[in-house]
Amino acid sequence: MLLALLYALLRRVIGSGRPSAKRELEIEVVVLRHQVKVLSRKVGRPTLRRIDKAFLAACLRVVPRHRWGSFIVAPSTLLCWHRELVRRRWRYKQKRVGRPPIDPALAALICRMGRENPRWGYLRIKGECQKLGIAVAATTVRKVLRAAGLEPAPRRDGPSWSEFLRAQADGILACDFFTVETVFLRTLYVLFFIHVGSRRLHMTSSTRNPSGEFVAQQARNLSMDDELEGVAFLIRDRDSKYTRAFDGVFLSQGARVIKTPVRAPKAKARSPRTLSRRARSWLPSSRSVST
Repeated sequence: MLLALLYALLRRVIGSGRPSAKRELEIEVVVLRHQVKVLSRKVGRPTLRRIDKAFLAACLRVVPRHRWGSFIVAPSTLLCWHRELVRRRWRYKQKRVGRPPIDPALAALICRMGRENPRWGYLRIKGECQKLGIAVAATTVRKVLRAAGLEPAPRRDGPSWSEFLRAQADGILACDFFTVETVFLRTLYVLFFIHVGSRRLHMTSSTRNPSGEFVAQQARNLSMDDELEGVAFLIRDRDSKYTRAFDGVFLSQGARVIKTPVRAPKAKARSPRTLSRRARSWLPSSRSVST
């Protein structure tokens, strides 16, 4: 008897109001949501195809967070599917990052020169190798000799790269790009600047097609915001997008532009490391973020 009374009250509540297409659509949505909850009580996981995963992952960015309970899977699972789609898109043969390995015969020759000529420095050994038609950098010579426990004399003047960064950290600004994948698997490029001393990040706007004009304009915006005061050095890689107009902005402020060596990602390792830790919470507008 009580169940019949509750059923009658439920029919009266649902049937109240004027019949319209909007109300019929709302009732249909309620019915579908209730059916999803009923199906979620079923023991066992549902079998989803790739098209189902892609559709649910795309809808995740549109549906409000408080409505995520209508999905038959957890929100963390949907985010995992989106990351998987991004990873599959970038699954292609990539070039090896960094410098190529040193030839063992070349390493043996450098060690022999260092042992038989203890007064030769790194630049002298590099020059002797060039006379033999072998192109080798002075940093490679130093790496090989240090690995072999040799320190040729005279010692090279000037601080090392790590010593330079530590001593001039308060006046060094580094720049680089990082990418953001959208829900539609489109890649956005964001140029950022990092103050090496304070680890302060300066984010710029994003673009799908970075160019020299875009990079130069971001540098001008940074200069107009008075963010280049006290900057003595700018560290950047040898990307062709960093044009003369880009370097001219920093040269006009009295800063010196330092290019990292070719195929030496560790020369600018401070920027990606800090970015991967804090800057992934990317902000669409241009602003500064303390790290």
